[in-house]
Amino acid sequence: MRIVRNTYLSLGSNLGDRLQNLQSAINLLAEKCGHVSIISSIYESKSWGFESENFYNICLKLSTYLNPEALLEKILIIENELGRQRSKDKSYQARTIDIDILFFDDEIIFSNTLLVPHPHLSKRKFVLVPLTEIAPNFIHPISKISISNILKNCDDQTEILKTDQKLTRPISLFEKYNYIAIEGNIGSGKTSLAKKLGDDFNAKLVLERFADNPFLPKFYEDGERYAFPLEMSFLADRYHQLTEDLSQFDLFKNFIVSDYYIFKSLIFAQVTLPKEEYNLYRKMFDIMYKEITKPDIYVFLYQDTDQLLANIKKRGRPYEQNIQSDYLEKIQTAYTNFIKTEENLNTLVVDVSGLDFVNKNEDYMQILSLLKR
Repeated sequence: MRIVRNTYLSLGSNLGDRLQNLQSAINLLAEKCGHVSIISSIYESKSWGFESENFYNICLKLSTYLNPEALLEKILIIENELGRQRSKDKSYQARTIDIDILFFDDEIIFSNTLLVPHPHLSKRKFVLVPLTEIAPNFIHPISKISISNILKNCDDQTEILKTDQKLTRPISLFEKYNYIAIEGNIGSGKTSLAKKLGDDFNAKLVLERFADNPFLPKFYEDGERYAFPLEMSFLADRYHQLTEDLSQFDLFKNFIVSDYYIFKSLIFAQVTLPKEEYNLYRKMFDIMYKEITKPDIYVFLYQDTDQLLANIKKRGRPYEQNIQSDYLEKIQTAYTNFIKTEENLNTLVVDVSGLDFVNKNEDYMQILSLLKR
C-alpha cells in the first residue's frame, strides 16, 4: 500500500464563472490527485497586487499518494484544462483558476520548480483566512508558528468577505464503500481493475490464488475427472482467504477490493459438476456462505465472448489456451442468472466490451464514474 500524504492547497478564480471554476478544479483534483477531505468557505476579495475583477478564494486539504513534483505536474494540467492562460510576463494577472501548494505534510522543499511551504502565504490574508478556517493549528514547518497566529500577525489590510456560495466536496470510493467485490467471466479483466482501484485508492487487495491450485491445469485436460476436486479446493481456499483477510481489517476504517466473491464457486460448480455432485457441493457452500462478509457493492464486468477469448490468448496461461467459447457462454449464463435472482447484493453490471481501462484513462474514469453514482 502506498504512503498517503496530506497537503494544503489554495485555489482562486476571478475570470468567468468563478464558482464553477472552483468546483471544476475540486472535482479534477479529486479525480487526478487524491482525496479532498476538507474545503473551506468561499471568500471574496479584491485582486492582490494588480487591478482586476474580485477573486473567489478557498483552501482545501488533499490526501494524496503523489510526490510533490508529481502533484505539481497534475495541478498544472488541471489549470490548463480549465483555461488558465500563462504568459512569460511575471506580473500578476487575472485567471480562470489558480492552484498553489501551500504545505506538503511538514516538508520543506526548495527546487527550481517548487517552493514549499509557499513563500508568500504569511503575507496574504486571502490565503490565511480560508486556511485558518480548516487548519488553524497546523504548524508552519519553518517558522514553527500556527496558521491562526500567522493570520493574527499578518499586516495585509485587504478586506476578505465570506460569501454564502457553496461548493460540493467529491465523495471518494472509500467513503462510499468499505468493501468492493469485482467479478466477471474468465478474461474479463476483474483482477486488472481490482489492482488499479487498489493502487489508486490505497485499498487492501484480496486477490484470488488460482495459480496455486494444482487441480486447475488437470481440469482443463480432463474436466469430468477433476471438476469436483477442483471446485471443492477452490471453495475451501476462497472461504479461508476471505474469512481470514476480511477479519483482519476493520470494515469501518479500511477500504477493501477483491477480484472475486465467494458466490463464484457456486456459479462455476453449476457449469462443471453433474447434478449429484452439485447437490453435495451446494450443501457445503450454504454452510460457508453464512459466514462470509457481504460486499457493499458487487461489480460484474460483462465482456463479449470473442474479446474474452482474445484476452485469454493474450495473457498466455498455457492451461487456458484450449478454453472453448461454449464453456465461456455457459459461465456467462450462470452469472446472469445469479445476478437476476440474488436480491441481497448491491449489484452493478458494467459492459466493458470495447473498453481498455488498463491503458486508456478515459475508459477507466468511465467505470469510476459508474461506481461513484
